[in-house]
Amino acid sequence: MRSLYWRISFSFILVLLLIGASYVYITASNAREYYQETTQKLNSEVAEYLIKEVNPFKDGKIDEEALGIIMHSMMAVNPSIEVYLLNPQGEILSYVVLDQLVKLKAIDIEPVKEFIASKGSKFILGDDPRNPGNTSVFSAAPIYEQGKLQGYVYITLESEKFDSISASLLGSYWFRLTMNSVLITLILGLLIGLVLIAWLTRHLRKVLTTVEEFKDGNMLARVPESSSDSDFAELGRTFNSMADTLVRNIEELKNVDTLRKELIANVSHDLRNPLAIINGYVETLQMRQDRLSLDEKAKYYKIILDSVDKLAKLVGDLFDLSKLESGQMPLKMERMKIQELIYDSSMKYELLAEAKEIQIRSNICPNLPPVTADLYLMDRVIQNLLDNAVKYTPSSGEIELEACEAPGGVLVRVKNSGTGIPKEDLDSIFDRYYKVDKEFKGIEGSGLGLAIVKKILEIHGSKIEISSDSESFTEFQFFLPS
Repeated sequence: MRSLYWRISFSFILVLLLIGASYVYITASNAREYYQETTQKLNSEVAEYLIKEVNPFKDGKIDEEALGIIMHSMMAVNPSIEVYLLNPQGEILSYVVLDQLVKLKAIDIEPVKEFIASKGSKFILGDDPRNPGNTSVFSAAPIYEQGKLQGYVYITLESEKFDSISASLLGSYWFRLTMNSVLITLILGLLIGLVLIAWLTRHLRKVLTTVEEFKDGNMLARVPESSSDSDFAELGRTFNSMADTLVRNIEELKNVDTLRKELIANVSHDLRNPLAIINGYVETLQMRQDRLSLDEKAKYYKIILDSVDKLAKLVGDLFDLSKLESGQMPLKMERMKIQELIYDSSMKYELLAEAKEIQIRSNICPNLPPVTADLYLMDRVIQNLLDNAVKYTPSSGEIELEACEAPGGVLVRVKNSGTGIPKEDLDSIFDRYYKVDKEFKGIEGSGLGLAIVKKILEIHGSKIEISSDSESFTEFQFFLPS
């Protein structure tokens, strides 16, 4: 966090320095331009004033005596100016310059014409004869003799001496400007910026501190909630959500590991019993086959066959549940009439129900809409619920199957009489291998039927609900979309 804070602060300092340097440069440039424009406007009539005093042309030629007078007038008015006589094309005919360092033979005449046309009201820069490629503020006026244009007086207002003095003062000006305004501004900006950075990154510091705690094993560490809409506050909320998901996944992994251990124990137990029975009776048949009667052999074979069936059903249920939970059970969705499926399933369990003197009643509402589901899996749901109902319904009890239209589909109910399910067991009844053994002793089953029912309905986008008064009935119901 300290490293991040100082990286941001160092970047901010660099930005401030760049802004400060740009500010000084722009200010100095604007100040120079302001001074040049002011100088030009103050001296815009200097050239016109000189030619009113004396005309440097006489009979179309340069009057040397007049140039001397111009030199005297120039020194009296402003020693920093330089005077040039130009022909109408801009060629330099003569000049009055103290140091005699004129390098150009001609200047661009267009700025001169533009200056004269605007009567000095526009800020215009012209060529500097002493420094090719540079410009200077100037004053200019046309020279006429007998109504004919003879040329121009071109006066630069920044002589070489002026440039030398200006350059020597410029460094001092920049230093004063930097010390008096820019440096103070930068210091204040830096202090304010560092405070703002610390304030703006306060949420990030909380996030990083919490992440460190979470990394060190404090799984309950969370970023304090904030009502702010900043990105850092959103980062904190995202971390909290991620941490909750991670903790939840860890708990699920723990539960899966516990379930795995229970599964191994339960499968070992459920497989051991039928295998022990099969092994025992097979050994008995081998050892005593000559002394067993036909009735005894038939009895033993039936016991072996029942154990094999129980074993096959257990393995089949485990295999189906594993495929359902891993998403490997292919769905063949089709439109079907649920009432026909209920009738077929109830027919399959009539013999089992009659053996226990249980009555199965079907209550199917008329004009049910078709539903969309996997026919095989939905048949498995109803059969598992009926199988569960037959097992736990006492003799002379009844089972009720009902299917009625509900908004958007069909509601299916399977209700059986008898001792219900205790309230403390209702939340766990759909877990694999869960049995209410406290109330029902001696009832065989793999404990996977209701877990399979729940999973099948989940992959159909539905869920099963259970209700029981713990005394007289148990009811399962689920919804299928039409």
